[in-house]
Amino acid sequence: MTECRLVLARASAGAGARIGAVREAHLALIRPMAEAGSLILGVPLLEEDGAYRGSLMLVAEEALERYLEAEPFRREGIWESHTVQPFRIAPLPYRPLPAGPAPGRPSHVIALARDGQDSAAPARRMAAREAHLARVRPAAAEGLLAVGGALLDSPGGRMIGSLAITAHPAPEAARAWWAADPYVTEGVWRDVEWHSTRFAPLPYRPLPHCPLPGTA
Repeated sequence: MTECRLVLARASAGAGARIGAVREAHLALIRPMAEAGSLILGVPLLEEDGAYRGSLMLVAEEALERYLEAEPFRREGIWESHTVQPFRIAPLPYRPLPAGPAPGRPSHVIALARDGQDSAAPARRMAAREAHLARVRPAAAEGLLAVGGALLDSPGGRMIGSLAITAHPAPEAARAWWAADPYVTEGVWRDVEWHSTRFAPLPYRPLPHCPLPGTA
């Protein structure tokens, strides 16, 4: 698996009205980062009607400080706050990320899930993990799962949650699909945050890839 840093930013009040003036500078920063591989993914957190509520960025560890210092959304107050967490991308048979043009409405849904905090939480995750992976591998191969992986409690540390982005038109459809996943049915995920999103046409490098058995 590939470890990076997940930057989760929350929009400031009135950011939606001001973001247009800053967007080109933001894209000018992240476009060469995507081409170089230091930005693995960057997507907005959106309401179902497309209103901006924040950003989710997957950034290579070595580029993180440089990126945050330069990010126009942070410098110009589009972001009210942000957090950084270690994240490990699951090597699945992903299709290439959507290349654009960006759709006018949200096209995907972000599930940001936190595991339970009780002492049995790590064992629950490990017990359900193989069944979960068996379900998401074909979803990645068919393009339903755009990217997924584990939130970590520290660099190289223990898995404490998940991030997954799926090609669903709205959170209700994503919730219905995930309802059958072992991480839900076996009580691994205890708190899930849902956001609509869409992809900007950036020159991303391929995600860590592991083909389906028998297809290599």
